[in-house]
Amino acid sequence: MPHLTIEYSANVANWTNIEGLCDRLRREALATGVFPMAGIRVRAVRCEEYSIANGSPEFGFVDILVRLGAGRSAEVRQEAVGRLFRAAENYLDVELQEWPLALSIEMREIDPEMSLKTGSVRKFLNEG
Repeated sequence: MPHLTIEYSANVANWTNIEGLCDRLRREALATGVFPMAGIRVRAVRCEEYSIANGSPEFGFVDILVRLGAGRSAEVRQEAVGRLFRAAENYLDVELQEWPLALSIEMREIDPEMSLKTGSVRKFLNEG
């Protein structure tokens, strides 16, 4: 793990490259040294319907949810979420200056007893 889900208002796609943001966050998650490469997933969900602040269609948002497996200390989680936030903030620097944009991030631990998974990514991943 982690799984990062980026929800964003549709208008943000007019201002920035969302695929580039996904890749930037993937690279930063890997660079933390906290997450195994095979477990990193970044996805973006475009929100067509939304209402922000005073309801102006000019306003936009990028909200990032980071879900990760249990077992890391609070200090490790805080450092990782801070790095991911700063990476997103740096990537969106121009957009934050030129557009009414809200950026947020939240990290949640996944309850291991309630999380089932399987996959073959590691089998096909060349980590060396």
